[in-house]
Amino acid sequence: MLSVLRNRTYRHLFAAQVIALVGTGLATVALGLLAYDIAGPRAGSVLGTALAIKMVAYVAIAPAIGAVAHRIPRRALMVGSDLARAAVALTLPFVDQVWQVYVLIFALQAASASFTPTFQALIPDVLPGERDYTQALSMSRLAYDLESLFSPALAAALLTFTTYNWLFLGTVGGFLASATLVVSAVLPKTAAVPGPGGGVYAKASAGGRLFFRIPRLRALLCLNLAVAAASALVTVHTVVYVRDHLSRPTGDVAFALGAYGAGSMLVALLLPRVLDHVADRTVMLAGALLLPVVFAAAGVITAATTGGWRWPALLGTWAAFGAACSTVLTPTGRLIRRSAPPEERAPAFAAQFSLSHAAWLITYPLAGWAGASAGLLSAVIALGAITLLATISAVRLWPARDTTDTPHVHTGLDAGHPHLTGAHEVPGGWRHSHAPGGDGLHLTGAGAGAGAGAAR
Repeated sequence: MLSVLRNRTYRHLFAAQVIALVGTGLATVALGLLAYDIAGPRAGSVLGTALAIKMVAYVAIAPAIGAVAHRIPRRALMVGSDLARAAVALTLPFVDQVWQVYVLIFALQAASASFTPTFQALIPDVLPGERDYTQALSMSRLAYDLESLFSPALAAALLTFTTYNWLFLGTVGGFLASATLVVSAVLPKTAAVPGPGGGVYAKASAGGRLFFRIPRLRALLCLNLAVAAASALVTVHTVVYVRDHLSRPTGDVAFALGAYGAGSMLVALLLPRVLDHVADRTVMLAGALLLPVVFAAAGVITAATTGGWRWPALLGTWAAFGAACSTVLTPTGRLIRRSAPPEERAPAFAAQFSLSHAAWLITYPLAGWAGASAGLLSAVIALGAITLLATISAVRLWPARDTTDTPHVHTGLDAGHPHLTGAHEVPGGWRHSHAPGGDGLHLTGAGAGAGAGAAR
């Protein structure tokens, strides 16, 4: 899998992603300590609101950036986002009011909502080969998991000899290093392609419309919700399970979260080989179908009030959650690349970024509210039910024929059109076969065959 790092451009971009993630992790720890200094006992409420603001920024800003991404050089957009994040992080140590924290968090996450989808949409151009791109997706999954384990440990080590304000400076350094690496990367030159047409709203919603138009992407919306429900249980209630339900020491919270990360990383390492032989649909739906089973195991642990078996069972259950979520999430980029033509790729990745975080915006508060008001078992049942319904919907929405090549004829396309590579001329057009698409060249339903370049 490390062979993709031989590509200099990808190596620089991946290093930029990793360094920025570490900087963000340091900022998360420092933000918690800052909130406690400002709000004292209300720090939990402040952090909860800050996380909600983060999700709102992701949901609102990413589609807007996707609408104008074709007009802005990708390097300029990514470097500008890094510099904006560095500037915000530099001001955080000087705030002394809660509202200032909220404003700066929105600005910080708005910049992240600009950087991440642009980075994701760029990688298919850097690594056009299917196998290389799949390995890159696994590398990104590993980067997120390792950051969740490494950043808190690094922050703890730094806090032994410095104050938390210096962690913000580490965040600034991370974003500046990320910007430097992006500048140093030789980005591929792509032919100028028009962005989505229409007015401002039409452009901002182009990626979302793509998701609702293509069956496999409609299924992905459901899979996002299933994963969000599972990750909400782990993120919100791990400390409750460890400290209250199992009466374990505080340090075991890290072990439980580490088990989740270990399960996710193991799958990310194995998936490139699996996806060489097994269709994306089979892999992703298998991961989703595993989630309700793991919720059932979590329910058994939650219902049990005694027994030394509960702690190793919790670790195994959390590892299974991580493995199942990674099985669903890792191939996501392959689906989007296959579904979106070049001119719609940036809006499509922005829509995935926005809509997946919208799912978390629903499940995180639900997990917290259900656990606090009705108890831990009720939270497991509610989130498990959401996962089950979302998974069943995904299975029904994603047709099995989506994984097979479909012969079709294109009419109205010039002989040199990039999509016709490998096609052969037939009376009335050009014939070839590939997995079904949902772009303007492959209209489905009532509109099939309409317009220049449509398939029939």
